[in-house]
Amino acid sequence: MLVLSRKRLGFVWGVMNTASSDFLSVEDEAHAFWRMRRRVAVTLLRQAFSQSRFRLSLIVGLSLLLWIALFWMFADGFRFIKSGISHPETHDQTIRAVFGMFFAALMIMLAFSSGIILYGSLFRSPEIPFLLTIPARTERVFLHKFQEAILLSSWGFVLLGSPMLLAYGIEAGAPWYYYAMLLPFIVSFVYIPAGAGAILCLAIMRWLLGRQMHVLVAAGIVLVIAVAWGAWSLATGPESNLLTPAWFQEILSRLRFTERRLLPSWWLSTGLLEASRHVWSESVLFLALMIANALFCRQVAVWMAGSIYRNAYSALQGKHVRRRRSKTVQIHHEVFWFVPVQMRLLLVKDLRLFCRDPVQWSQFLIFFGLLALYFLNIRRFSYDIHYVGWVNMVSFLNLSVVGLLMSTFTTRFIFPMISLEGSRFWFLGLLPVRREMILWSKFLFASCGSIIPCCGLVLLSDVMLRISPMVMAGHQLTCLILCVGLSGIAVGLGALMPNLREQSPSRIAAGFGGTLNLVVSTLYILVVVLLTALPCHFYLMARQVHPAMAAGGPSVLHWWLVFWLIAGIAGSILLGIFATVIPMRAGFRAFRQLEF
Repeated sequence: MLVLSRKRLGFVWGVMNTASSDFLSVEDEAHAFWRMRRRVAVTLLRQAFSQSRFRLSLIVGLSLLLWIALFWMFADGFRFIKSGISHPETHDQTIRAVFGMFFAALMIMLAFSSGIILYGSLFRSPEIPFLLTIPARTERVFLHKFQEAILLSSWGFVLLGSPMLLAYGIEAGAPWYYYAMLLPFIVSFVYIPAGAGAILCLAIMRWLLGRQMHVLVAAGIVLVIAVAWGAWSLATGPESNLLTPAWFQEILSRLRFTERRLLPSWWLSTGLLEASRHVWSESVLFLALMIANALFCRQVAVWMAGSIYRNAYSALQGKHVRRRRSKTVQIHHEVFWFVPVQMRLLLVKDLRLFCRDPVQWSQFLIFFGLLALYFLNIRRFSYDIHYVGWVNMVSFLNLSVVGLLMSTFTTRFIFPMISLEGSRFWFLGLLPVRREMILWSKFLFASCGSIIPCCGLVLLSDVMLRISPMVMAGHQLTCLILCVGLSGIAVGLGALMPNLREQSPSRIAAGFGGTLNLVVSTLYILVVVLLTALPCHFYLMARQVHPAMAAGGPSVLHWWLVFWLIAGIAGSILLGIFATVIPMRAGFRAFRQLEF
């Protein structure tokens, strides 16, 4: 029996109350959808202010702190570039390279994220069957979800891009119309990659559905070409000393690919830079160019949705999936030979659920692939002992980035796993296994699934930076501690604060428990990295300052620094044990008493 809420009944009555045709006019239809979206937004805001004030204030406060920190960092960076590069033309090239690389990376991320979000909202959302059965145009249904995808995928761009643009405007003494053009430039820029992601999503679901083998072969060929190109560039590329004029020119030449005239990121950076230099006419022309291309991409996506979306949705819902006998069970029996058989089967279940959800593994591959591309582009360079501390700082920053990325994935995918088991716990409860084994299987799945990519990325970064073997081994140990601790925090808090009424993993992760998990994970990463990074940095800087330590001669300072190195590693190990054991014990206690 289909049960509709009062708001949905009112919306259906407004849409179906037509006199002369089956559809409302385009203007009335748009007004009806906007009214529905406004009512939903008002309801969500009321619920947030009445039921989740602490979570809302925590999110707003942390976002504000992050924005202020980014603004201070960008302002200090632009001041450093202005004071360190006195040549006007070189300063111009450097700012263009920074803007171009920043916006090009965000453009790629926006295209992928909008495509992934649209796949989940257009083909997996439970709201779609309702919207496709009312007398509304297919284009309007697509636009409704497309605008939601733009909002969900662009808030990160606004959070990261606005402090940089405001900091540059203040440091460069930009005129008032520079700040007035920021919002139109950002909105028009967001629409271009979002439209490209929507077109790609519709094309894949309409014409490549059921042809997974062709897609895998094409992806394999692209991967082989990318790896071969990266290996060739590493083997034949020039090698310059760190922080020398040749090294600086090599960095600028490497970033010139972002200055292609056909890239929307170049239009955005050039338009804003022209506005900051009081050339308002050129800036207005670039703004008109971006608005025209944004409207074009949006209209192409709408036309495409009107012609193929319903067919693609019907084909996906009517697709017959043939279950083939998989070797996954046998592989897990061989890999996880040290765990009980019941836990191996639970691991297989979680792995299959992960592989069957393209939203999960696609986000995982995209973000880790982008990090791997960044680490590969670090390239090898030469440096003497005077720059060892600087390179060590960059390596620990890369380690922190990998850890923070892993914390977002454990919050998004691992934390909701216990809550999602509520709908099928009637079956799991009949199995001859203890409830603790279910949590241990989640922990083992999360930790083993995160150790391999994280340690591989950190190792790639250290190899490209030519870190010493001792520091490299310390990074691998720190990465292992981070992965195990983050998995314990996500699984323990997920069992301690489950949300059994919600079926959407993203909404579970956005709740109070998911927010608390993200905050605790971030603090855990910062403390672990500081415990290992600061002693190592002071030790390397002391070797640089004191020649006796650089030659390996013993001294009181040397032994003190070695003591702090060992103490930092021991402290990080103890913190990792506490971060794993305490949340898991609390999760065990709550999970035993949980009523499903």
